[in-house]
Amino acid sequence: MEFKDDLYILLDVLIATILTAVIGFERESAHKPAGMRTNMIVGGATCLIVALTVPLVDFINKHNPSEIIRTDPIRVLEAIVVGVSFIGAGTIIKAEHKERVIGLTTAATLLFSCAVGASAALKQYVLAVGVTIIVIIINYVVKEVTKYFSDSLER
Repeated sequence: MEFKDDLYILLDVLIATILTAVIGFERESAHKPAGMRTNMIVGGATCLIVALTVPLVDFINKHNPSEIIRTDPIRVLEAIVVGVSFIGAGTIIKAEHKERVIGLTTAATLLFSCAVGASAALKQYVLAVGVTIIVIIINYVVKEVTKYFSDSLER
């Protein structure tokens, strides 16, 4: 891998980090767990790990020509989803004295940040930006619309 390839990966990580900062800002402004920094780290880390799969496969093929170790880049995505889901599980709690579970949206948002990072790593920038907009609409606009209608039903 050349120096310029490293710079392109770094640029992808920066793009993913900026996009997931937008997602995290919405969570942070709503006073939810796993805010801006967590979403940025999840998105940036996912991008970096996915981007490193190509050099990893090349490295393994170069240093292991006997094919003792078979490479499957899809396993990287599976591992990331499991890891991020574990982090998301830590944001989910049962509210005291209520029959409500809190944090499911934040956990799902972390998974979206993971997908934004993977999209940026795979150079799917339109998809990464589009998904960022979608999750903001879900977390902010849909929440406000739902709140409006539930408030008007209570009146």
